[in-house]
Amino acid sequence: MRIAFMGTPDFSVPCLEALIASGHEIVGVFCQPDKPVGRKQILTPPPVKVAALENGLTVFQPDSVRNGVGVKILEEIKPDLVVVVAYGKILPKEFLDFPKHGCINIHASVLPKYRGASPIHFAVINGDKVTGVTAQQMDVGVDTGDILHVLTCEIGENDTTEYMYEVLAPLGARVLTETIEMLENGTLHPVKQNDDEATHVGLLSKNMSSIDWSCSAFEIHNKIRGLYSWPGASTVISGKTLKLHSSVLSDKTGNNIAGEVIESNGKLVVACGDNNCIEIIELQLEGKKRMTASVFLNGYTVEKGTVLG
Repeated sequence: MRIAFMGTPDFSVPCLEALIASGHEIVGVFCQPDKPVGRKQILTPPPVKVAALENGLTVFQPDSVRNGVGVKILEEIKPDLVVVVAYGKILPKEFLDFPKHGCINIHASVLPKYRGASPIHFAVINGDKVTGVTAQQMDVGVDTGDILHVLTCEIGENDTTEYMYEVLAPLGARVLTETIEMLENGTLHPVKQNDDEATHVGLLSKNMSSIDWSCSAFEIHNKIRGLYSWPGASTVISGKTLKLHSSVLSDKTGNNIAGEVIESNGKLVVACGDNNCIEIIELQLEGKKRMTASVFLNGYTVEKGTVLG
């Protein structure tokens, strides 16, 4: 089968590699344009471009695929199918309709839950115990197309968003491979999504970082691991920003002020709004390096009873 691939970040690369290994003819790879990265703003290619060029594939980086630009490229490369994995832009109807088998999207959620840009983050933030990857037949909506194939996996109590990316990327490659096999042998059975069960999640922003200690320990712990590693969770101690990189739920309880430090001798344990507590494992004080809480407490005095936030 002649297949065009569309993707940009690291998450997309295992799917591209799976297509390469499958023996299908990859007639072109679309990704976002190179962007300036870092303090020196060095123009850097996206991971999908790097992987594509390493395998001798033709790369297209249009600023937009609208207004006939994308269709013109499809007319040149003539794909039977377009595979989309975190490409980063909405595709117009004329583009979606061009390939014989349309466009299949690999989405890191069990649709219809978590349609939109940040499905992995919100599965962790909301404390879900199960997530997965869905192959969907794309339509003009945002993640609203018919479900083609789903594989699921567990989210552990302390798993972070960053860790779940590492789990879901290869799972997405498996979903893609199996979906194309079913397409070829005629065993795909598309299922329409129930819009009433859908949740839309947008892009993350830095203003989400601040911890509200009046929330439950479960909610705060999930926010810390869900926002890791960007934009990250943070609080304030003695007027300085304190980034919270990791935590665990504590077995300590008590009728304390929300945000109150109840233990600071080798461990940093903080009371939450439901009288349960979390233990901060790794943190970073404004202007300092990331470190464990125990190392932090060796050099920075935090009195028991200090209130964060």
